[in-house]
Amino acid sequence: MTDSSTTGPVDRLVSSVDGRLGQDFVESLPFWLPAFLLVGLFVYGAIFWNLLISLTDYEGFAQAPNYADLDFEMYIRAATDSGAVDAALNTVILLLAFTIATLALGLALAILIDRGIRFENTFRTIYLLPMSLSFVVTAQFWLWMYNFNNGVVNIFLGSFGVGPIDWIGNQQVVLWAVIFALMWQFSGYAMVVYLAGLRAIPTEHYEAAKVDGASTLKMYWRVIIPQLKSATIGAAVVLMVFALKAFDFLYSLTANYRPPNGADILATKMVREAYSNQNWAYGAALAIILFAMALSVIGPYLAYQFRRGNL
Repeated sequence: MTDSSTTGPVDRLVSSVDGRLGQDFVESLPFWLPAFLLVGLFVYGAIFWNLLISLTDYEGFAQAPNYADLDFEMYIRAATDSGAVDAALNTVILLLAFTIATLALGLALAILIDRGIRFENTFRTIYLLPMSLSFVVTAQFWLWMYNFNNGVVNIFLGSFGVGPIDWIGNQQVVLWAVIFALMWQFSGYAMVVYLAGLRAIPTEHYEAAKVDGASTLKMYWRVIIPQLKSATIGAAVVLMVFALKAFDFLYSLTANYRPPNGADILATKMVREAYSNQNWAYGAALAIILFAMALSVIGPYLAYQFRRGNL
Protein backbone atom coordinates (compact mmCIF):
# COMPACT_ATOMS: atom_id res chain seq x y z
CA MET A 1 0.00 0.00 0.00
CA THR A 2 1.25 3.46 -0.86
CA ASP A 3 1.84 5.70 2.12
CA SER A 4 -0.41 8.75 1.90
CA SER A 5 2.41 10.86 3.30
CA THR A 6 4.50 10.19 0.19
CA THR A 7 1.74 11.18 -2.30
CA GLY A 8 0.98 14.71 -3.31
CA PRO A 9 -2.39 16.49 -2.92
CA VAL A 10 -3.16 16.03 -6.62
CA ASP A 11 -2.65 12.27 -6.40
CA ARG A 12 -4.84 12.09 -3.31
CA LEU A 13 -7.55 14.13 -5.04
CA VAL A 14 -7.43 11.85 -8.10
CA SER A 15 -7.66 8.74 -5.92
CA SER A 16 -10.57 10.23 -3.99
CA VAL A 17 -12.51 11.08 -7.18
CA ASP A 18 -11.79 7.64 -8.69
CA GLY A 19 -12.99 6.02 -5.48
CA ARG A 20 -16.29 7.89 -5.59
CA LEU A 21 -17.03 7.96 -9.34
CA GLY A 22 -15.36 4.79 -10.57
CA GLN A 23 -11.95 3.42 -11.34
CA ASP A 24 -9.88 5.51 -13.78
CA PHE A 25 -12.60 8.19 -13.93
CA VAL A 26 -10.15 11.07 -13.95
CA GLU A 27 -7.80 9.34 -16.39
CA SER A 28 -10.67 8.82 -18.87
CA LEU A 29 -11.77 12.48 -18.84
CA PRO A 30 -9.77 13.52 -21.96
CA PHE A 31 -11.57 10.84 -24.00
CA TRP A 32 -15.20 11.71 -23.19
CA LEU A 33 -15.31 15.16 -21.58
CA PRO A 34 -14.82 17.23 -24.81
CA ALA A 35 -17.63 15.37 -26.60
CA PHE A 36 -19.80 15.66 -23.47
CA LEU A 37 -19.29 19.43 -23.32
CA LEU A 38 -19.97 19.90 -27.05
CA VAL A 39 -23.19 17.86 -26.88
CA GLY A 40 -24.20 19.73 -23.75
CA LEU A 41 -23.68 23.09 -25.46
CA PHE A 42 -25.06 22.46 -28.93
CA VAL A 43 -27.85 20.00 -28.08
CA TYR A 44 -29.08 20.51 -24.53
CA GLY A 45 -27.97 24.14 -24.49
CA ALA A 46 -29.94 24.74 -27.69
CA ILE A 47 -33.00 23.03 -26.20
CA PHE A 48 -32.79 25.26 -23.12
CA TRP A 49 -32.39 28.36 -25.30
CA ASN A 50 -35.40 27.28 -27.36
CA LEU A 51 -37.37 26.93 -24.12
CA LEU A 52 -36.43 30.48 -23.14
CA ILE A 53 -37.50 31.82 -26.55
CA SER A 54 -40.86 30.04 -26.19
CA LEU A 55 -41.46 32.05 -23.01
CA THR A 56 -41.05 35.37 -24.83
CA ASP A 57 -43.08 37.11 -27.55
CA TYR A 58 -40.25 37.08 -30.11
CA GLU A 59 -41.33 37.44 -33.74
CA GLY A 60 -39.83 38.84 -36.92
CA PHE A 61 -36.38 40.40 -37.08
CA ALA A 62 -37.21 43.85 -35.72
CA GLN A 63 -35.81 43.21 -32.25
CA ALA A 64 -34.12 40.57 -30.16
CA PRO A 65 -36.18 38.47 -27.74
CA ASN A 66 -36.84 40.06 -24.36
CA TYR A 67 -35.80 37.58 -21.67
CA ALA A 68 -36.79 39.93 -18.85
CA ASP A 69 -40.51 39.22 -19.22
CA LEU A 70 -41.11 35.47 -19.47
CA ASP A 71 -44.56 33.88 -19.47
CA PHE A 72 -46.52 30.95 -20.89
CA GLU A 73 -48.53 33.01 -23.36
CA MET A 74 -47.35 30.98 -26.36
CA TYR A 75 -48.37 27.70 -24.75
CA ILE A 76 -51.81 29.14 -23.99
CA ARG A 77 -51.96 30.27 -27.60
CA ALA A 78 -51.12 26.74 -28.75
CA ALA A 79 -53.84 25.27 -26.52
CA THR A 80 -56.46 27.65 -27.96
CA ASP A 81 -55.26 27.54 -31.58
CA SER A 82 -57.52 25.16 -33.51
CA GLY A 83 -54.75 24.63 -36.08
CA ALA A 84 -52.27 23.57 -33.40
CA VAL A 85 -54.84 21.33 -31.69
CA ASP A 86 -55.66 19.62 -35.00
CA ALA A 87 -51.95 19.21 -35.74
CA ALA A 88 -51.39 17.66 -32.30
CA LEU A 89 -54.33 15.29 -32.84
CA ASN A 90 -53.00 14.30 -36.25
CA THR A 91 -49.58 13.72 -34.69
CA VAL A 92 -51.03 11.36 -32.07
CA ILE A 93 -53.09 9.48 -34.68
CA LEU A 94 -50.03 9.15 -36.92
CA LEU A 95 -47.91 8.03 -33.99
CA LEU A 96 -50.27 5.32 -32.76
CA ALA A 97 -51.79 4.06 -36.02
CA PHE A 98 -48.47 3.93 -37.85
CA THR A 99 -46.66 2.19 -34.98
CA ILE A 100 -49.35 -0.41 -34.27
CA ALA A 101 -49.99 -1.23 -37.95
CA THR A 102 -46.27 -1.45 -38.76
CA LEU A 103 -45.60 -3.73 -35.81
CA ALA A 104 -48.50 -5.99 -36.78
CA LEU A 105 -47.40 -6.23 -40.40
CA GLY A 106 -43.75 -6.72 -39.41
CA LEU A 107 -44.71 -9.51 -37.03
CA ALA A 108 -46.79 -11.26 -39.70
CA LEU A 109 -43.93 -11.06 -42.21
CA ALA A 110 -41.42 -12.29 -39.62
CA ILE A 111 -43.56 -15.32 -38.73
CA LEU A 112 -44.06 -16.09 -42.41
CA ILE A 113 -40.33 -16.02 -43.11
CA ASP A 114 -39.47 -17.86 -39.88
CA ARG A 115 -41.64 -20.78 -40.94
CA GLY A 116 -39.21 -21.49 -43.77
CA ILE A 117 -40.92 -20.26 -46.91
CA ARG A 118 -39.11 -20.62 -50.23
CA PHE A 119 -36.80 -17.80 -51.34
CA GLU A 120 -36.56 -16.57 -47.75
CA ASN A 121 -33.48 -14.41 -48.36
CA THR A 122 -35.03 -12.82 -51.45
CA PHE A 123 -38.24 -11.91 -49.65
CA ARG A 124 -36.32 -10.58 -46.67
CA THR A 125 -34.31 -8.30 -48.96
CA ILE A 126 -37.43 -7.09 -50.78
CA TYR A 127 -39.24 -6.29 -47.52
CA LEU A 128 -36.23 -4.48 -46.07
CA LEU A 129 -35.35 -2.49 -49.20
CA PRO A 130 -37.83 0.40 -48.61
CA MET A 131 -36.12 1.08 -45.26
CA SER A 132 -33.03 2.23 -47.16
CA LEU A 133 -35.01 4.97 -48.94
CA SER A 134 -35.20 8.51 -47.61
CA PHE A 135 -38.48 10.18 -46.70
CA VAL A 136 -38.15 12.37 -49.80
CA VAL A 137 -37.86 9.40 -52.16
CA THR A 138 -40.71 7.58 -50.45
CA ALA A 139 -42.94 10.66 -50.69
CA GLN A 140 -42.29 11.10 -54.40
CA PHE A 141 -42.85 7.41 -55.04
CA TRP A 142 -46.21 7.37 -53.26
CA LEU A 143 -47.20 10.70 -54.77
CA TRP A 144 -47.00 8.92 -58.10
CA MET A 145 -48.74 5.81 -56.73
CA TYR A 146 -51.62 7.95 -55.39
CA ASN A 147 -52.01 10.01 -58.59
CA PHE A 148 -55.72 10.65 -59.19
CA ASN A 149 -55.71 10.00 -62.93
CA ASN A 150 -53.11 7.32 -63.57
CA GLY A 151 -51.79 6.23 -60.18
CA VAL A 152 -51.28 2.51 -59.63
CA VAL A 153 -53.48 2.50 -56.53
CA ASN A 154 -56.47 4.02 -58.33
CA ILE A 155 -55.93 1.79 -61.38
CA PHE A 156 -55.95 -1.26 -59.10
CA LEU A 157 -59.08 -0.14 -57.25
CA GLY A 158 -60.74 0.75 -60.55
CA SER A 159 -60.50 -2.88 -61.62
CA PHE A 160 -62.94 -3.63 -58.76
CA GLY A 161 -65.20 -0.72 -59.63
CA VAL A 162 -63.90 1.52 -56.83
CA GLY A 163 -62.68 5.08 -57.20
CA PRO A 164 -60.84 6.96 -58.38
CA ILE A 165 -60.00 8.48 -54.99
CA ASP A 166 -58.15 11.74 -54.44
CA TRP A 167 -55.80 10.32 -51.83
CA ILE A 168 -53.78 13.49 -51.34
CA GLY A 169 -56.46 16.14 -51.89
CA ASN A 170 -59.19 14.56 -49.75
CA GLN A 171 -58.64 15.62 -46.14
CA GLN A 172 -60.67 12.66 -44.88
CA VAL A 173 -58.22 10.08 -46.25
CA VAL A 174 -54.89 11.88 -46.74
CA LEU A 175 -53.58 11.12 -43.23
CA TRP A 176 -54.35 7.42 -43.67
CA ALA A 177 -52.66 7.49 -47.08
CA VAL A 178 -49.57 8.94 -45.40
CA ILE A 179 -49.70 6.30 -42.66
CA PHE A 180 -49.93 3.51 -45.24
CA ALA A 181 -46.95 4.88 -47.18
CA LEU A 182 -44.83 5.13 -44.02
CA MET A 183 -45.95 1.65 -42.98
CA TRP A 184 -44.75 0.34 -46.35
CA GLN A 185 -41.35 1.91 -45.74
CA PHE A 186 -40.76 0.70 -42.17
CA SER A 187 -42.52 -2.66 -41.99
CA GLY A 188 -39.28 -4.30 -43.15
CA TYR A 189 -37.49 -2.89 -40.11
CA ALA A 190 -40.14 -4.32 -37.78
CA MET A 191 -39.86 -7.63 -39.63
CA VAL A 192 -36.10 -7.85 -39.04
CA VAL A 193 -36.46 -7.03 -35.33
CA TYR A 194 -39.16 -9.64 -34.84
CA LEU A 195 -37.31 -12.20 -36.95
CA ALA A 196 -34.25 -11.85 -34.73
CA GLY A 197 -36.49 -12.34 -31.69
CA LEU A 198 -38.13 -15.42 -33.19
CA ARG A 199 -34.80 -16.99 -34.07
CA ALA A 200 -33.65 -16.47 -30.45
CA ILE A 201 -36.54 -18.55 -29.03
CA PRO A 202 -35.43 -22.13 -28.34
CA THR A 203 -37.06 -24.79 -30.53
CA GLU A 204 -38.04 -26.65 -27.35
CA HIS A 205 -40.77 -24.05 -26.76
CA TYR A 206 -42.35 -24.81 -30.13
CA GLU A 207 -42.10 -28.54 -29.53
CA ALA A 208 -43.57 -28.31 -26.02
CA ALA A 209 -46.56 -26.35 -27.33
CA LYS A 210 -47.16 -28.95 -30.04
CA VAL A 211 -46.93 -31.78 -27.49
CA ASP A 212 -49.57 -30.01 -25.38
CA GLY A 213 -51.86 -30.05 -28.42
CA ALA A 214 -51.82 -26.32 -29.12
CA SER A 215 -52.77 -25.27 -32.63
CA THR A 216 -50.39 -23.10 -34.63
CA LEU A 217 -52.44 -19.99 -33.88
CA LYS A 218 -52.59 -20.70 -30.12
CA MET A 219 -48.90 -21.58 -30.07
CA TYR A 220 -47.90 -18.19 -31.45
CA TRP A 221 -50.48 -16.22 -29.47
CA ARG A 222 -49.87 -17.83 -26.06
CA VAL A 223 -46.28 -19.05 -26.22
CA ILE A 224 -44.20 -17.30 -28.88
CA ILE A 225 -45.52 -13.72 -29.11
CA PRO A 226 -45.34 -13.07 -25.31
CA GLN A 227 -41.60 -13.79 -25.54
CA LEU A 228 -41.20 -10.98 -28.09
CA LYS A 229 -41.95 -8.26 -25.54
CA SER A 230 -38.45 -6.75 -25.65
CA ALA A 231 -38.41 -6.75 -29.45
CA THR A 232 -41.84 -5.09 -29.53
CA ILE A 233 -40.86 -2.34 -27.10
CA GLY A 234 -37.58 -1.60 -28.88
CA ALA A 235 -39.14 -1.51 -32.34
CA ALA A 236 -42.10 0.57 -31.13
CA VAL A 237 -39.83 3.28 -29.70
CA VAL A 238 -37.84 3.54 -32.95
CA LEU A 239 -41.03 3.68 -35.05
CA MET A 240 -42.56 6.36 -32.83
CA VAL A 241 -39.45 8.51 -33.17
CA PHE A 242 -39.62 8.15 -36.96
CA ALA A 243 -43.31 9.11 -36.87
CA LEU A 244 -42.48 12.30 -34.97
CA LYS A 245 -39.87 13.10 -37.65
CA ALA A 246 -42.27 12.74 -40.59
CA PHE A 247 -41.81 16.40 -41.58
CA ASP A 248 -39.58 15.46 -44.53
CA PHE A 249 -42.24 13.15 -45.96
CA LEU A 250 -45.07 15.68 -45.68
CA TYR A 251 -42.93 18.53 -46.99
CA SER A 252 -42.02 16.47 -50.06
CA LEU A 253 -45.68 15.87 -50.92
CA THR A 254 -46.29 19.55 -51.70
CA ALA A 255 -42.77 21.08 -51.71
CA ASN A 256 -43.78 23.67 -49.09
CA TYR A 257 -44.44 24.00 -45.37
CA ARG A 258 -48.20 23.50 -45.80
CA PRO A 259 -48.98 19.78 -46.12
CA PRO A 260 -52.29 18.60 -47.61
CA ASN A 261 -55.35 19.55 -45.56
CA GLY A 262 -55.92 16.88 -42.94
CA ALA A 263 -52.25 15.87 -42.75
CA ASP A 264 -50.80 18.80 -40.82
CA ILE A 265 -48.77 17.62 -37.82
CA LEU A 266 -46.90 19.50 -35.09
CA ALA A 267 -43.59 19.28 -36.96
CA THR A 268 -44.96 20.99 -40.09
CA LYS A 269 -46.95 23.49 -38.03
CA MET A 270 -43.82 24.35 -36.04
CA VAL A 271 -41.65 24.96 -39.12
CA ARG A 272 -44.39 26.95 -40.85
CA GLU A 273 -44.89 29.25 -37.87
CA ALA A 274 -41.17 29.80 -37.39
CA TYR A 275 -39.87 30.16 -40.93
CA SER A 276 -42.89 31.21 -43.00
CA ASN A 277 -44.69 33.44 -40.50
CA GLN A 278 -41.58 34.35 -38.45
CA ASN A 279 -43.45 33.68 -35.21
CA TRP A 280 -40.25 32.51 -33.53
CA ALA A 281 -41.62 32.27 -29.98
CA TYR A 282 -44.75 30.41 -31.08
CA GLY A 283 -42.70 28.04 -33.23
CA ALA A 284 -40.36 27.45 -30.29
CA ALA A 285 -43.33 26.61 -28.05
CA LEU A 286 -44.58 24.06 -30.59
CA ALA A 287 -41.06 22.62 -30.73
CA ILE A 288 -41.01 22.19 -26.95
CA ILE A 289 -44.41 20.47 -27.08
CA LEU A 290 -43.05 18.12 -29.75
CA PHE A 291 -39.93 17.56 -27.63
CA ALA A 292 -42.13 16.67 -24.65
CA MET A 293 -43.98 14.13 -26.80
CA ALA A 294 -40.65 12.58 -27.80
CA LEU A 295 -39.61 12.39 -24.14
CA SER A 296 -42.92 10.70 -23.29
CA VAL A 297 -41.95 7.98 -25.77
CA ILE A 298 -38.26 7.60 -24.93
CA GLY A 299 -38.47 8.21 -21.16
CA PRO A 300 -40.51 5.08 -20.26
CA TYR A 301 -38.30 3.00 -22.57
CA LEU A 302 -35.12 4.20 -20.82
CA ALA A 303 -36.72 3.52 -17.44
CA TYR A 304 -37.68 0.03 -18.62
CA GLN A 305 -34.14 -0.68 -19.81
CA PHE A 306 -32.70 0.68 -16.54
CA ARG A 307 -34.88 -1.64 -14.47
CA ARG A 308 -33.65 -4.55 -16.60
CA GLY A 309 -30.04 -3.50 -15.99
CA ASN A 310 -29.33 -2.71 -19.63
CA LEU A 311 -28.18 0.87 -19.04
